[in-house]
Amino acid sequence: MSQEVRNKAQILSGYRVLDCTVAMSGPFAAQRMGDIGADVIKVEPVEGEWQRRMPAGGGARTINASFLSLNRNKRSLAINLKSPQGQAALHKLVQNADVFMQNYRPHVAKKLGVDYDTLKAINPRLIYVSISGYGAEGPYSARPGQDLLLQALSGAMYSAGQADGPPQPVGQYVVDATTAYAAFEGALAALLHRERTGEGQLVEVNMLDAAISFQMQELSVFTIDGKPQKRTQEPHGHVYIRAPYGVFETQDGYVALAFPQLAKLGELFNEPAFLAMNDDVDPFEQRDLIHQLVAKHSRGWKRAELIDAMLALGLWAGPVNDFAATVEDPQVKFNGSFVEYDHHTEGHLKTPGFPIRFSKTPSTVERGAPLVGEHSREVLANAGFETEEIDRLISEGIVGAP
Repeated sequence: MSQEVRNKAQILSGYRVLDCTVAMSGPFAAQRMGDIGADVIKVEPVEGEWQRRMPAGGGARTINASFLSLNRNKRSLAINLKSPQGQAALHKLVQNADVFMQNYRPHVAKKLGVDYDTLKAINPRLIYVSISGYGAEGPYSARPGQDLLLQALSGAMYSAGQADGPPQPVGQYVVDATTAYAAFEGALAALLHRERTGEGQLVEVNMLDAAISFQMQELSVFTIDGKPQKRTQEPHGHVYIRAPYGVFETQDGYVALAFPQLAKLGELFNEPAFLAMNDDVDPFEQRDLIHQLVAKHSRGWKRAELIDAMLALGLWAGPVNDFAATVEDPQVKFNGSFVEYDHHTEGHLKTPGFPIRFSKTPSTVERGAPLVGEHSREVLANAGFETEEIDRLISEGIVGAP
Protein backbone atom coordinates (compact mmCIF):
# COMPACT_ATOMS: atom_id res chain seq x y z
CA MET A 1 0.00 0.00 0.00
CA SER A 2 1.10 3.61 -0.47
CA GLN A 3 2.69 5.63 2.31
CA GLU A 4 -0.12 8.13 1.85
CA VAL A 5 -2.69 5.48 2.77
CA ARG A 6 -0.58 4.29 5.72
CA ASN A 7 -0.34 7.81 7.13
CA LYS A 8 -4.00 8.65 6.66
CA ALA A 9 -6.02 8.72 9.87
CA GLN A 10 -8.42 5.80 10.06
CA ILE A 11 -11.82 5.55 11.72
CA LEU A 12 -10.49 4.06 14.97
CA SER A 13 -7.08 5.72 15.02
CA GLY A 14 -6.27 6.63 18.63
CA TYR A 15 -8.51 3.95 20.15
CA ARG A 16 -6.99 1.05 22.07
CA VAL A 17 -8.50 -2.44 22.30
CA LEU A 18 -7.39 -5.12 24.76
CA ASP A 19 -8.19 -8.44 23.11
CA CYS A 20 -8.41 -11.27 25.66
CA THR A 21 -10.25 -13.61 23.30
CA VAL A 22 -9.42 -16.99 21.76
CA ALA A 23 -10.62 -19.21 18.89
CA MET A 24 -12.59 -17.35 16.18
CA SER A 25 -15.44 -15.02 17.13
CA GLY A 26 -13.48 -12.82 19.55
CA PRO A 27 -10.21 -12.59 17.60
CA PHE A 28 -12.18 -11.92 14.39
CA ALA A 29 -14.12 -9.07 16.03
CA ALA A 30 -10.95 -7.52 17.46
CA GLN A 31 -9.18 -7.84 14.11
CA ARG A 32 -12.01 -5.92 12.47
CA MET A 33 -11.27 -3.05 14.84
CA GLY A 34 -7.57 -3.23 14.01
CA ASP A 35 -8.34 -3.21 10.30
CA ILE A 36 -9.84 0.26 10.65
CA GLY A 37 -7.11 1.73 12.79
CA ALA A 38 -7.50 0.66 16.42
CA ASP A 39 -4.39 -0.27 18.40
CA VAL A 40 -5.32 -3.85 19.24
CA ILE A 41 -3.24 -5.58 21.91
CA LYS A 42 -3.70 -9.34 21.93
CA VAL A 43 -3.41 -10.44 25.56
CA GLU A 44 -2.46 -14.11 25.63
CA PRO A 45 -0.82 -16.62 27.99
CA VAL A 46 2.96 -16.65 28.25
CA GLU A 47 3.04 -19.77 26.08
CA GLY A 48 0.68 -18.19 23.54
CA GLU A 49 -2.92 -18.81 22.57
CA TRP A 50 -3.61 -22.51 21.89
CA GLN A 51 -4.89 -21.69 18.40
CA ARG A 52 -1.34 -20.87 17.33
CA ARG A 53 -0.36 -24.51 17.66
CA MET A 54 -3.35 -26.12 15.96
CA PRO A 55 -2.33 -27.93 12.73
CA ALA A 56 -4.84 -25.99 10.60
CA GLY A 57 -4.93 -27.49 7.13
CA GLY A 58 -1.90 -29.61 7.95
CA GLY A 59 0.46 -26.72 7.25
CA ALA A 60 3.84 -26.71 8.99
CA ARG A 61 4.33 -23.06 9.95
CA THR A 62 5.67 -21.09 12.89
CA ILE A 63 2.16 -19.61 13.10
CA ASN A 64 -0.68 -21.58 11.56
CA ALA A 65 -2.89 -20.22 8.80
CA SER A 66 -6.00 -19.95 10.97
CA PHE A 67 -4.25 -17.80 13.57
CA LEU A 68 -2.65 -15.68 10.84
CA SER A 69 -6.05 -15.01 9.31
CA LEU A 70 -7.66 -13.82 12.57
CA ASN A 71 -4.91 -11.79 14.23
CA ARG A 72 -3.45 -9.29 11.79
CA ASN A 73 -3.15 -5.66 12.89
CA LYS A 74 -2.49 -6.65 16.51
CA ARG A 75 0.38 -6.44 18.97
CA SER A 76 0.99 -9.33 21.36
CA LEU A 77 1.35 -9.05 25.12
CA ALA A 78 2.10 -12.46 26.65
CA ILE A 79 1.21 -12.38 30.33
CA ASN A 80 0.16 -14.75 33.12
CA LEU A 81 -3.21 -13.50 34.32
CA LYS A 82 -3.39 -16.26 36.93
CA SER A 83 -0.76 -14.37 38.93
CA PRO A 84 -1.46 -11.22 40.98
CA GLN A 85 1.46 -9.46 39.26
CA GLY A 86 0.04 -10.24 35.84
CA GLN A 87 -3.39 -8.99 36.81
CA ALA A 88 -1.92 -5.80 38.25
CA ALA A 89 0.00 -5.18 35.03
CA LEU A 90 -3.10 -5.63 32.92
CA HIS A 91 -5.11 -3.36 35.20
CA LYS A 92 -2.57 -0.64 34.47
CA LEU A 93 -3.21 -1.07 30.75
CA VAL A 94 -6.97 -0.92 31.34
CA GLN A 95 -6.61 2.62 32.69
CA ASN A 96 -6.05 3.93 29.16
CA ALA A 97 -7.96 1.34 27.14
CA ASP A 98 -11.13 2.08 25.21
CA VAL A 99 -12.41 -1.44 24.60
CA PHE A 100 -11.85 -4.72 26.43
CA MET A 101 -12.94 -7.97 24.75
CA GLN A 102 -13.14 -11.42 26.35
CA ASN A 103 -14.82 -14.75 25.57
CA TYR A 104 -13.91 -16.73 28.67
CA ARG A 105 -16.22 -19.40 30.07
CA PRO A 106 -18.58 -18.05 32.77
CA HIS A 107 -16.82 -17.02 35.99
CA VAL A 108 -13.31 -17.35 34.50
CA ALA A 109 -13.02 -13.60 33.95
CA LYS A 110 -13.65 -12.95 37.65
CA LYS A 111 -10.99 -15.49 38.67
CA LEU A 112 -8.50 -13.69 36.43
CA GLY A 113 -9.42 -10.27 37.77
CA VAL A 114 -10.80 -9.05 34.44
CA ASP A 115 -14.56 -9.17 35.05
CA TYR A 116 -16.66 -6.13 34.17
CA ASP A 117 -17.15 -4.83 37.71
CA THR A 118 -13.41 -4.96 38.43
CA LEU A 119 -12.40 -3.20 35.22
CA LYS A 120 -15.25 -0.70 35.37
CA ALA A 121 -13.95 0.47 38.75
CA ILE A 122 -10.53 1.07 37.16
CA ASN A 123 -11.87 2.79 34.03
CA PRO A 124 -15.55 3.84 34.06
CA ARG A 125 -15.34 4.86 30.38
CA LEU A 126 -14.34 1.35 29.30
CA ILE A 127 -16.42 -0.50 26.71
CA TYR A 128 -16.41 -4.10 27.94
CA VAL A 129 -17.42 -6.67 25.31
CA SER A 130 -18.26 -10.12 26.69
CA ILE A 131 -18.78 -12.95 24.18
CA SER A 132 -20.29 -16.27 25.26
CA GLY A 133 -21.80 -19.37 23.73
CA TYR A 134 -25.32 -19.21 25.16
CA GLY A 135 -25.40 -16.14 27.40
CA ALA A 136 -23.71 -15.21 30.66
CA GLU A 137 -26.55 -16.79 32.64
CA GLY A 138 -29.30 -19.32 32.03
CA PRO A 139 -29.65 -23.12 31.86
CA TYR A 140 -27.02 -23.56 29.13
CA SER A 141 -24.52 -20.90 30.20
CA ALA A 142 -21.88 -23.40 31.32
CA ARG A 143 -22.03 -25.48 28.14
CA PRO A 144 -19.24 -25.31 25.55
CA GLY A 145 -20.12 -22.82 22.85
CA GLN A 146 -18.99 -24.29 19.54
CA ASP A 147 -20.24 -23.38 16.08
CA LEU A 148 -21.63 -26.80 15.15
CA LEU A 149 -23.52 -27.09 18.44
CA LEU A 150 -25.10 -23.67 17.95
CA GLN A 151 -26.12 -24.44 14.38
CA ALA A 152 -27.85 -27.50 15.80
CA LEU A 153 -29.56 -25.84 18.77
CA SER A 154 -30.76 -22.80 16.82
CA GLY A 155 -32.66 -24.85 14.24
CA ALA A 156 -30.40 -23.78 11.39
CA MET A 157 -29.47 -27.34 10.44
CA TYR A 158 -33.10 -28.22 9.71
CA SER A 159 -33.00 -25.83 6.76
CA ALA A 160 -30.56 -28.11 4.92
CA GLY A 161 -30.42 -31.81 4.20
CA GLN A 162 -32.83 -34.16 2.47
CA ALA A 163 -35.91 -35.55 4.19
CA ASP A 164 -34.54 -39.10 4.35
CA GLY A 165 -31.17 -37.98 5.73
CA PRO A 166 -29.92 -36.05 8.75
CA PRO A 167 -30.06 -32.25 9.04
CA GLN A 168 -26.94 -30.69 7.57
CA PRO A 169 -24.61 -28.04 9.03
CA VAL A 170 -23.03 -25.26 7.03
CA GLY A 171 -19.41 -26.13 6.29
CA GLN A 172 -18.02 -22.82 7.53
CA TYR A 173 -18.03 -21.40 11.06
CA VAL A 174 -20.96 -19.19 10.18
CA VAL A 175 -22.14 -18.75 13.79
CA ASP A 176 -18.67 -17.66 14.88
CA ALA A 177 -18.51 -15.16 12.03
CA THR A 178 -21.96 -13.75 12.77
CA THR A 179 -21.07 -13.48 16.46
CA ALA A 180 -17.87 -11.65 15.55
CA TYR A 181 -19.81 -9.09 13.56
CA ALA A 182 -22.28 -8.64 16.42
CA ALA A 183 -19.39 -8.00 18.82
CA PHE A 184 -17.76 -5.59 16.37
CA GLU A 185 -21.02 -3.70 15.84
CA GLY A 186 -21.74 -3.65 19.56
CA ALA A 187 -18.33 -2.20 20.37
CA LEU A 188 -18.71 0.51 17.73
CA ALA A 189 -22.22 1.42 18.89
CA ALA A 190 -21.06 1.62 22.52
CA LEU A 191 -18.13 3.83 21.51
CA LEU A 192 -20.55 6.14 19.71
CA HIS A 193 -22.70 6.30 22.85
CA ARG A 194 -19.60 7.10 24.89
CA GLU A 195 -18.67 9.92 22.53
CA ARG A 196 -22.08 11.45 23.19
CA THR A 197 -22.36 10.81 26.93
CA GLY A 198 -18.94 9.89 28.32
CA GLU A 199 -20.38 6.60 29.61
CA GLY A 200 -18.71 3.24 29.25
CA GLN A 201 -20.85 0.12 29.38
CA LEU A 202 -21.07 -3.66 29.25
CA VAL A 203 -21.81 -5.15 25.82
CA GLU A 204 -22.92 -8.80 25.90
CA VAL A 205 -22.99 -10.96 22.78
CA ASN A 206 -23.68 -14.68 22.56
CA MET A 207 -23.50 -17.22 19.76
CA LEU A 208 -27.04 -18.52 20.27
CA ASP A 209 -28.59 -15.09 19.72
CA ALA A 210 -26.33 -14.59 16.70
CA ALA A 211 -27.41 -17.93 15.20
CA ILE A 212 -31.06 -17.02 15.71
CA SER A 213 -30.62 -13.53 14.28
CA PHE A 214 -29.22 -14.69 10.95
CA GLN A 215 -32.38 -16.77 10.49
CA MET A 216 -34.51 -13.63 10.63
CA GLN A 217 -36.74 -14.58 7.69
CA GLU A 218 -36.97 -18.32 8.28
CA LEU A 219 -37.80 -18.11 11.97
CA SER A 220 -40.24 -15.24 11.45
CA VAL A 221 -42.23 -17.28 8.92
CA PHE A 222 -42.59 -19.86 11.69
CA THR A 223 -43.27 -17.47 14.59
CA ILE A 224 -45.66 -15.24 12.62
CA ASP A 225 -47.37 -17.70 10.26
CA GLY A 226 -46.77 -20.98 12.11
CA LYS A 227 -45.17 -22.66 9.09
CA PRO A 228 -42.59 -25.27 10.12
CA GLN A 229 -39.51 -26.14 8.13
CA LYS A 230 -40.51 -28.61 5.43
CA ARG A 231 -37.68 -30.96 4.57
CA THR A 232 -38.07 -32.74 1.24
CA GLN A 233 -35.78 -34.49 -1.21
CA GLU A 234 -34.78 -31.06 -2.40
CA PRO A 235 -32.01 -30.42 0.15
CA HIS A 236 -33.29 -27.07 1.41
CA GLY A 237 -35.99 -26.73 4.03
CA HIS A 238 -36.55 -22.99 3.80
CA VAL A 239 -40.19 -22.35 4.57
CA TYR A 240 -40.45 -19.17 2.48
CA ILE A 241 -38.32 -20.08 -0.56
CA ARG A 242 -39.84 -21.29 -3.80
CA ALA A 243 -38.53 -24.35 -5.60
CA PRO A 244 -36.29 -24.93 -7.40
CA TYR A 245 -33.65 -23.62 -5.06
CA GLY A 246 -30.34 -25.40 -4.93
CA VAL A 247 -27.37 -26.85 -6.73
CA PHE A 248 -27.66 -28.78 -9.97
CA GLU A 249 -25.14 -30.90 -11.82
CA THR A 250 -24.08 -30.13 -15.39
CA GLN A 251 -21.69 -31.93 -17.73
CA ASP A 252 -18.67 -30.12 -16.31
CA GLY A 253 -19.56 -28.72 -12.91
CA TYR A 254 -22.39 -27.41 -10.78
CA VAL A 255 -24.82 -24.51 -11.08
CA ALA A 256 -26.68 -22.71 -8.29
CA LEU A 257 -30.24 -21.73 -9.16
CA ALA A 258 -32.55 -19.62 -7.01
CA PHE A 259 -36.38 -19.67 -7.38
CA PRO A 260 -36.83 -19.09 -11.13
CA GLN A 261 -40.21 -18.61 -12.77
CA LEU A 262 -41.42 -22.03 -13.84
CA ALA A 263 -42.67 -20.79 -17.21
CA LYS A 264 -39.19 -19.58 -18.09
CA LEU A 265 -37.72 -22.93 -17.04
CA GLY A 266 -40.27 -24.62 -19.27
CA GLU A 267 -39.14 -22.43 -22.14
CA LEU A 268 -35.46 -23.07 -21.46
CA PHE A 269 -35.73 -26.84 -21.08
CA ASN A 270 -38.73 -27.37 -23.39
CA GLU A 271 -40.43 -29.06 -20.44
CA PRO A 272 -44.28 -29.16 -20.63
CA ALA A 273 -44.62 -30.00 -16.92
CA PHE A 274 -43.24 -26.61 -15.94
CA LEU A 275 -45.56 -24.79 -18.35
CA ALA A 276 -48.58 -26.54 -16.80
CA MET A 277 -47.70 -25.64 -13.21
CA ASN A 278 -49.16 -22.86 -11.09
CA ASP A 279 -46.26 -20.54 -10.32
CA ASP A 280 -47.81 -19.39 -7.03
CA VAL A 281 -48.60 -22.82 -5.57
CA ASP A 282 -46.51 -25.59 -7.09
CA PRO A 283 -43.06 -24.23 -6.12
CA PHE A 284 -44.10 -24.96 -2.53
CA GLU A 285 -46.26 -28.07 -3.06
CA GLN A 286 -44.23 -29.86 -5.76
CA ARG A 287 -40.69 -29.25 -4.55
CA ASP A 288 -39.41 -32.77 -5.16
CA LEU A 289 -40.84 -33.07 -8.68
CA ILE A 290 -39.51 -29.66 -9.69
CA HIS A 291 -36.09 -30.46 -8.30
CA GLN A 292 -35.99 -33.79 -10.14
CA LEU A 293 -36.98 -32.22 -13.46
CA VAL A 294 -34.37 -29.46 -13.25
CA ALA A 295 -31.71 -32.00 -12.28
CA LYS A 296 -32.62 -34.17 -15.29
CA HIS A 297 -32.33 -31.31 -17.77
CA SER A 298 -29.26 -29.61 -16.29
CA ARG A 299 -27.13 -32.72 -16.80
CA GLY A 300 -27.39 -32.22 -20.56
CA TRP A 301 -25.74 -28.79 -20.50
CA LYS A 302 -22.26 -27.37 -20.21
CA ARG A 303 -22.08 -25.25 -17.07
CA ALA A 304 -21.14 -21.92 -18.68
CA GLU A 305 -23.73 -22.36 -21.43
CA LEU A 306 -26.49 -23.11 -18.95
CA ILE A 307 -25.62 -20.12 -16.78
CA ASP A 308 -25.54 -17.82 -19.81
CA ALA A 309 -28.89 -19.15 -21.04
CA MET A 310 -30.47 -18.70 -17.61
CA LEU A 311 -29.11 -15.19 -17.18
CA ALA A 312 -30.40 -14.25 -20.64
CA LEU A 313 -33.90 -15.20 -19.44
CA GLY A 314 -33.50 -13.13 -16.28
CA LEU A 315 -33.10 -16.17 -14.03
CA TRP A 316 -30.88 -16.06 -10.96
CA ALA A 317 -28.06 -18.52 -11.58
CA GLY A 318 -24.33 -18.77 -11.05
CA PRO A 319 -21.38 -21.13 -10.82
CA VAL A 320 -20.56 -23.26 -7.78
CA ASN A 321 -16.89 -22.50 -7.14
CA ASP A 322 -14.29 -24.30 -5.09
CA PHE A 323 -11.70 -22.17 -3.28
CA ALA A 324 -9.30 -22.24 -6.23
CA ALA A 325 -11.96 -20.84 -8.54
CA THR A 326 -13.10 -18.28 -5.98
CA VAL A 327 -9.62 -16.83 -5.53
CA GLU A 328 -9.25 -16.48 -9.31
CA ASP A 329 -12.81 -15.26 -9.97
CA PRO A 330 -12.76 -11.99 -11.96
CA GLN A 331 -15.29 -10.26 -9.71
CA VAL A 332 -13.38 -11.27 -6.58
CA LYS A 333 -10.20 -9.88 -8.12
CA PHE A 334 -11.96 -6.68 -9.21
CA ASN A 335 -13.35 -6.16 -5.70
CA GLY A 336 -9.98 -6.72 -4.05
CA SER A 337 -11.62 -9.19 -1.67
CA PHE A 338 -8.23 -10.51 -0.53
CA VAL A 339 -5.33 -8.58 0.98
CA GLU A 340 -1.70 -9.48 0.39
CA TYR A 341 1.16 -8.55 2.68
CA ASP A 342 4.54 -9.75 3.89
CA HIS A 343 4.93 -11.38 7.31
CA HIS A 344 8.31 -11.35 9.02
CA THR A 345 8.32 -15.11 9.71
CA GLU A 346 5.65 -16.55 7.40
CA GLY A 347 6.55 -14.81 4.14
CA HIS A 348 4.06 -13.44 1.63
CA LEU A 349 0.46 -13.96 2.77
CA LYS A 350 -2.93 -13.65 1.14
CA THR A 351 -6.06 -13.65 3.29
CA PRO A 352 -9.64 -12.35 3.04
CA GLY A 353 -9.68 -8.62 3.66
CA PHE A 354 -12.00 -6.12 5.31
CA PRO A 355 -15.33 -6.26 3.43
CA ILE A 356 -16.39 -2.63 3.83
CA ARG A 357 -15.07 0.10 1.51
CA PHE A 358 -14.63 3.58 2.96
CA SER A 359 -14.00 6.40 0.48
CA LYS A 360 -12.09 8.56 2.99
CA THR A 361 -10.65 6.10 5.50
CA PRO A 362 -9.71 2.81 3.82
CA SER A 363 -8.76 -0.20 5.90
CA THR A 364 -5.10 -1.23 5.83
CA VAL A 365 -2.83 -4.04 6.96
CA GLU A 366 -0.20 -2.42 9.16
CA ARG A 367 1.21 -5.69 10.48
CA GLY A 368 0.62 -9.42 10.25
CA ALA A 369 -0.27 -11.63 13.20
CA PRO A 370 2.30 -11.21 15.99
CA LEU A 371 4.64 -13.76 17.50
CA VAL A 372 3.96 -14.70 21.12
CA GLY A 373 4.86 -11.73 23.30
CA GLU A 374 6.46 -9.94 20.36
CA HIS A 375 5.37 -6.55 21.70
CA SER A 376 5.33 -7.26 25.45
CA ARG A 377 8.21 -4.89 26.23
CA GLU A 378 6.82 -2.18 23.98
CA VAL A 379 3.28 -2.41 25.36
CA LEU A 380 4.39 -2.34 29.00
CA ALA A 381 6.82 0.52 28.38
CA ASN A 382 4.02 2.51 26.74
CA ALA A 383 1.92 1.88 29.86
CA GLY A 384 4.61 3.42 32.06
CA PHE A 385 6.58 0.41 33.26
CA GLU A 386 10.29 0.97 33.79
CA THR A 387 12.79 -1.26 31.98
CA GLU A 388 13.94 -2.87 35.24
CA GLU A 389 10.37 -3.74 36.17
CA ILE A 390 9.70 -5.25 32.75
CA ASP A 391 12.88 -7.32 32.99
CA ARG A 392 11.80 -8.60 36.40
CA LEU A 393 8.34 -9.61 35.14
CA ILE A 394 9.95 -11.48 32.26
CA SER A 395 12.56 -13.20 34.44
CA GLU A 396 9.85 -14.33 36.87
CA GLY A 397 7.76 -15.80 34.05
CA ILE A 398 4.91 -13.35 34.55
CA VAL A 399 5.44 -11.86 31.09
CA GLY A 400 6.64 -13.59 27.94
CA ALA A 401 8.89 -11.90 25.39
CA PRO A 402 11.20 -13.13 22.59
